[in-house]
This record gives sequence, structure tokens and C-alpha cells, in this order.
Amino acid sequence: MHFDDRLGTVLRMRADGGGLRRIQFRQLLDLLGTSPAEARGDQIDLAYLCLTEIGGGIPPEERIAMLRDPALRLRSPRLVAVLSTTEPQVAQMTLQRAQLNSEQWLDLIPALPPGARPALRQRGDLPGEVKALLVQLGINDRGLPPSDAVVSANDDDVTDEPTLPGRDEGIGAIVRRIEAYRRAKSLVEQPGTGDSPRLPLGEDHVLSVPDTVRAADFASDAQLRIVWCDAGVAPMLVGMRLGRTPAIERVLRQRQPLTAQRLELAGAPAISGQWQVDAAPWFDPLTGRFIGYRGRLRRPPTMSAPAAANPPVTDSAPDRIRQMLHELRTPVNAIQGFAEVIQQQLFGPTPHEYRALAAGIAGDAARMLSAFEELERLARLESGAMDLDAGETDLAALVGVTVAQLAAHTKSRSSGFALRLEEEALSVPLDRLELERIVWRLLATFAGTSGPGEELKLRLRAKDNMARLDLALPAALAAMAGDSLFEASAGAVPQVISAGVFGVGFALRLARAEARAAGGDLVRKGDRLRLTLPGLTGAPGGHNHSSDGVSVATA
Repeated sequence: MHFDDRLGTVLRMRADGGGLRRIQFRQLLDLLGTSPAEARGDQIDLAYLCLTEIGGGIPPEERIAMLRDPALRLRSPRLVAVLSTTEPQVAQMTLQRAQLNSEQWLDLIPALPPGARPALRQRGDLPGEVKALLVQLGINDRGLPPSDAVVSANDDDVTDEPTLPGRDEGIGAIVRRIEAYRRAKSLVEQPGTGDSPRLPLGEDHVLSVPDTVRAADFASDAQLRIVWCDAGVAPMLVGMRLGRTPAIERVLRQRQPLTAQRLELAGAPAISGQWQVDAAPWFDPLTGRFIGYRGRLRRPPTMSAPAAANPPVTDSAPDRIRQMLHELRTPVNAIQGFAEVIQQQLFGPTPHEYRALAAGIAGDAARMLSAFEELERLARLESGAMDLDAGETDLAALVGVTVAQLAAHTKSRSSGFALRLEEEALSVPLDRLELERIVWRLLATFAGTSGPGEELKLRLRAKDNMARLDLALPAALAAMAGDSLFEASAGAVPQVISAGVFGVGFALRLARAEARAAGGDLVRKGDRLRLTLPGLTGAPGGHNHSSDGVSVATA
């Protein structure tokens, strides 16, 4: 698989001399001109910034020569828009060479500088709807009298027209033509009200701005700079950076929604004053990268008492962990997906060496996703946001099956478990999968930390309508003081069998959270660890037994 890093290579080039600057400018024209219209990202923005800075140091005639090159393809509306805001000659050549489709032209033309639009009238290859838009905008000709007809109805006005000092004759002639056109137009129209006439372009909804704006929808970038806003207020708000109070800064760092945050805007009278902002974070659907906020600005409600301070962010630590894991899953899922594509040769034959590397990457990504799942499970259990699935499972039978599964490993080391069952059947109100996770997490952790020749005693019994499983601690864990074994970090205790990515302490802590969520507990009793779970074997607790021995729930 090949990755296109040409743009990054060009941006890393050090353009110290004039020749290198011209080469870099030409390469940026090629790459940006053929980039997809929907291309976005920090690298694209940096490329346009570099193009603007380098272009300022290259004479316009040289840039025009580059644009005139038949090999250059200008297929990016964004690049055409950027080049059209430079010198008039460069803008004219850009619009003559641009290769856009009808829809792109219709979106771009209203955003072009008015002085650059007439260059499009010289093109005969524009679609009909594009020509119709030019006619609607009044772009039938350049609007100025020809150079040999500068004299207007009043010759005295023109003869006294001064030229601009320090300019060549061509620019001075253009200035005189503009002034002559304005005078001739004023003599014909004689506007009595002083209002400038406007073309009927259906823009009344944009021009009718209320004296005071009460609300407006907006979109911002990652720095809370408004990049889009409702029509009518967009000229006053687009480009403005929202005030960043300490509360807003804290929410911004955590990528949290903005809820009833107060701020003050300064600007046109219609938008000045106090505002309340409600917005949600906005993430790129392809990369998962945070790119800004979308929301609404509204005037705060009128209150007799002073407005309360912005409410503090009350998200708990488990909630923040869950949100962080949500952001981490997106790139890991993408890495795993691409690795599987390479490993399975979905896009064509791949060398075996690359397939082996891709298989390793896919395995590592799967382990990371499994670790994220365990972290989120612990956070949700400890915060009370998750309940274990209910059911009815025989704990005695499940413990026996798990011990037998681990015997394949423990027998070769002369270790294992000495299981003592005081009840032939001991049912607990948990789904089988939930109970398997708890039992496997405990027994696999103990089997992995026990030394060769070390046999651990297990005792399972029922007491006070609770199922009680006592597990003897391996010597490596028994040496730890108190509950410190629940805090052991990954790698702190050697393990032959691993019940989790984060080590013994995390596995035991997760098992304890699961037991507590089920109505039981996992506590240390000297050199033993005791797991207690609610039982279904006794009559108390809302259950009794029918004549055939099946547990039946009572009202």
C-alpha cells in the first residue's frame, strides 16, 4: 500500500533562494490544483498559507507564466478563489485557466471579488446556467468607457483630473476612466435620496438586519472562531472569536458541550452585549478529530436578580475516562481496519513480510480495544452507570468447569486448585456470561501468579442466602499488605497466565466491581480472598422451590 505524502514533502522543503521559492510555488500549484474539492485538514491549510506567503515574493508576471503553462490543472475551487484575490492580472489568468464544473462555478462566482468576475465573460466554454448567473450579476461588460472615450459630457471635469504621482501612465488612465464613468453615471441618474441602487438578486433576507439580534445559529473552529453563521448576521459574526472565560476554557479542553455559558460580544450595535451560548462539539466523521462547535447564540433571559455564574463542569472522573476512551477507539479501529485490509490482500497482492507485519498490528489493535473495553467497564461499574445482566447460573458447576480448563496449564507445573464443594448446586441470579467473567478473572489471575508446586485451596459453600467462594492467595499476592493487591500495577507481579492487559491489581479490582454490582463483594480475609454473591438456593429473597426442584420466583 502506498501513501501520498507529496504535499508534506513540498512543505518540508526549505525555500531559501528565489529559484527554490519558484519551484515550491509551482509544486504547490500542481498539488493543490488537483486536490479533491472536499479535501480538508491542517496540512491543506498550511499549504495554502505557504502558497500565499511564497507568492508575495514572486513577481506577478512570473506567476502568470506559471498559470499559463498547459500542463497546469486548476480543478480546485478553493485554489481558484485564493488566486483570484491577488493581483488583477493573476486573477484574470486564473479564471481563464480554471477547470471547474457547473456546480462549482455557481458556488464560486458570488464569492469572487467584483473586479475579477468580468474575466469570465471572455470564456466561451462556460455552461449556460453559469452565463445566466453572470448576466444576473450584471457582468455583461467591464462597465467602464473605452480608453479612447474618456471625455464625458463635461470636458472641464476631465481636463482638470490629476494623475496619481509615482504611478505609470496605464494606472493613471484607469483611474481617470473610473472617475469619468462615475461622473457620467451621476449626471444621467441624478439620485435624489443618496441611496445606492442594488441589483434584484433576492437578497432582502440578508439586507434586512434587525436593530438588535436575539439569536443566531453558528459553527466555529477548534479555537471558537466563528466560521459560519445565519444569513443577515454573518457579516457581523463570521471571523469573530468568542470570549473564552475560565469555564469555557475548561469545557473546551475536555471537548464537552457548552451549556448556558455566558459571554460578552463587542462589535456592531446589533450584536453587542451579553449572550448565552449552547453548542455541541463537532468531530470529523472520517478521522474523529475535534474540529469545533456547532450551536446557537441567544440573548440571556431578562431577570431581576443578577445572572448566576456559569455552572461548573460536573462530569465525574469515570465519565471523563469513558469520553476519552470513545475518542481513542476511533483511530485504533481505523488502524485495525487498514491492517486487516493489507493482511487479507483486499486491494491486491501484498508481500508476505508486509502481511505478517499487518497481522501483528491488527493483533495489537485488538488487544488495545479489549483494554479500552475493560477500562470502560470498570468506570461504568464503579460509577453505577451499568448493571450486570440478570439470569440464573450454577456457580458450583461453573467453578468446576473453569478449574478443569486451567488444569491443562497448572498440571505441567505441579500446581493448581484443590476444590472443595459443600453444595452440589449453588445458583446465583446472574447471566452465565457475566458470572463466567468474574470466575475466570479470579481463577486465571491466581493460576498465573502461583508458583510451581503451589496448590491453592478453593472452598465453595452457601451461608445466609449468599454464595461464598474462598480462594487461598498465592504466595506472591499473600506477601502484599492489606488491600494493596487491588492496586498492583501491570507487570508488578509476574504472571504466566494473564487475565487482563493491565495486570493483577486491575483484574482483581474489576472483579470486585463486578461482584458489588451483582449485590455481593470481593474482600481479603488474611491469606484468603472471599467472593460473595447473592444465592437462589434458599426460600428467602423472593424465591422458593417447586416440587420438581426448580427455583420459582414469588410475588
